[in-house]
Amino acid sequence: MTSRLEPLLNPRSIAMIGASANPGRIGGMPLELLTRFGFQGGIYPVNPKYQEVFGLRCWPDIEAVPEPVDLAVLAIAAADVTPMLRRCHARGIPAAIVYAAGFAEAGGEGARLQDELVAFVSESGMAVAGPNCMGFANLNTQAHTAFASVFKTAPAQEGPGSVSLLTQSGNVCAAVYAIARRLGLPFSHFINTGNEACLDFSQYLEYLAADPQTEIVLGYIEQLRDGDRFVRACRELERQGKLLIALKAGATDKGAQAVQSHTSALAGDRRVYAAAFRQLNVIEATDFAQMAHLASLATLRHRTAGKRVAVLTMSGALGAILADKFIGAGLDLPDLPPDLQDVLRGGIPDYGMVGNPVDVTGNVVNDPAFVRTVLQALGTSDAIDAVVVYAPGYMLDRMADALAEASRQHSRLFVAIDTGLAQSRAALREAEVAVFEDLGLAVAALAPYLLWCDARTGRRQAAAPALDMARAPALPCNEADARAYVAAFGLPQATTPVARSAEDAVRDARVAGYPVAVKILSPDIAHKTEAGGVALNIEDDEAVRVAHANVTRAVARAQPDARIDGVVVQKMERGVAEIIIGATRDPVFGPVLTVGLGGVLTEIYQDTSHRLLPVDEDIALQMLQELKAFALLDGFRGKPRGDLAAACRSIVAVGNALLAAPAQVAQIEVNPLLIKEAGQGVAVLDALILPATP
Repeated sequence: MTSRLEPLLNPRSIAMIGASANPGRIGGMPLELLTRFGFQGGIYPVNPKYQEVFGLRCWPDIEAVPEPVDLAVLAIAAADVTPMLRRCHARGIPAAIVYAAGFAEAGGEGARLQDELVAFVSESGMAVAGPNCMGFANLNTQAHTAFASVFKTAPAQEGPGSVSLLTQSGNVCAAVYAIARRLGLPFSHFINTGNEACLDFSQYLEYLAADPQTEIVLGYIEQLRDGDRFVRACRELERQGKLLIALKAGATDKGAQAVQSHTSALAGDRRVYAAAFRQLNVIEATDFAQMAHLASLATLRHRTAGKRVAVLTMSGALGAILADKFIGAGLDLPDLPPDLQDVLRGGIPDYGMVGNPVDVTGNVVNDPAFVRTVLQALGTSDAIDAVVVYAPGYMLDRMADALAEASRQHSRLFVAIDTGLAQSRAALREAEVAVFEDLGLAVAALAPYLLWCDARTGRRQAAAPALDMARAPALPCNEADARAYVAAFGLPQATTPVARSAEDAVRDARVAGYPVAVKILSPDIAHKTEAGGVALNIEDDEAVRVAHANVTRAVARAQPDARIDGVVVQKMERGVAEIIIGATRDPVFGPVLTVGLGGVLTEIYQDTSHRLLPVDEDIALQMLQELKAFALLDGFRGKPRGDLAAACRSIVAVGNALLAAPAQVAQIEVNPLLIKEAGQGVAVLDALILPATP
């Protein structure tokens, strides 16, 4: 794939079909950019109306071009695109960019034109970008094929770049480029994917992962069409020490299945994307300015950094503000070791703070030697990972030499926040100190970047389990069938007998031991409580008979067409907390696992953690620890601790059950799973398997 995209993204020669002499038109602007910025390859305008454009000979048709062409850029109407592509293919041109709109996004005739285009590309093997595409730019070769005026208005780039833009919106591409160039970021590729009729975001990302001139990718995503390829590309980026910073727009409701199971409602499109990004160590951005500042930080990723931050300020108030913001964003401000505090106290007045944040007070800038001592001590302490200095304007200038020296001598990341007009910013950046001019932007960029650095050093991926494809029960299935299926993967206490009559229910209650619960058994009823199909705390045989009659009657009234297979009787269990475990097939990323606070509160609190499958017990524990409700499992206020080991084994079992299931199984859910006290295991209180919708 990477070699197939080479003519698109690194062409040696370009034909502009539909060329214009007007630099304001889409057929003229790329030609102006190519000539203005000195593209060294062949440039061949094609349009029978002109003899010459921008000092270049203009050819009457593509067949008249005398030299081999790597890339054809089509600035022509939608209806003319596929016939022209056939001519280009016959001419031996391997790649093309289609500017025209009016394809699938227009519906009707446009959709037919796109189908025709896709069929031709499939038949010919051409690499075709778009349609409805702004085009590209390779800033290292000045191969401009985008009609983007931003290249004329943004600060010009000198020298090679290593940041690549990959977006599903041309306007976003231009906006992020403009902001990033004002920060001085050097670019390699500028890519707008258009309709992605033939080449999608993940294929371009795969190319950039292999591209030696790309180190950082800024991505804007509306929808991924190939989740598997995206995952592989992200893992290759990580393997090579590269970074994807992604902004995901939009959220979708997964539709009809959301009313059948809690898992669908909890593992919505937006949450799964966010979970995938975290799992793949992609930094998720929230706006364009943050993306640009994250990329600027990422150019310093060869410096050591992590989530433990030391904050050094000239103001106790600013120290408190930064501490609140950093801790709220997930970073740590550990207390500095006593020996380091002793060093700091040697020059900081009693009213200044030496713990963390450190308030050196305004007087310290009058003692350059002590400033140097402080920064050297922070640069070498094993208790922290990064140093953030807030010193506005002239105060930063007074500290700049010592800060630059510390940065040069130590590999640790040093950051300066200057809300004044310090004259030393350029010198500090030259010394690889990250400089921010806005406190909010500093926190917005530093927090996710430092968390990425922290995750980068200790990440692990679960190995795919060796599973035999299992025979799932006939679908739709009832709770007893679902329990039997998941029990085969190690879920404890999952199986339960089926009571076909009231006397069967009494028999099962005596075996289980009173008190018990009586639940209707039906493949057509996902939410038994809402249908009146559950009776709790049944104390004796006669009460079981009454409960059997009541739940059967209630369900018949609520859902008269539902099939009734009997009831199940379970012992009323006591435990520490209830959780939901749900495994579902995401349309983009495939098998996904959700763990959350269980029972009737599941959808109210939305306290969930998500992972792409597979997971192992270590990852399962991480998922539990991410829940706000984890305190309930961990001995909150002297309460008993839950059996976390048994809970983690159960989480893995449900995930493996879906991985081994045939494709017609769309979801497996255990809700709730009761976690008992440590050493006492867990109890499955309900289980559900849902088929894929036709």
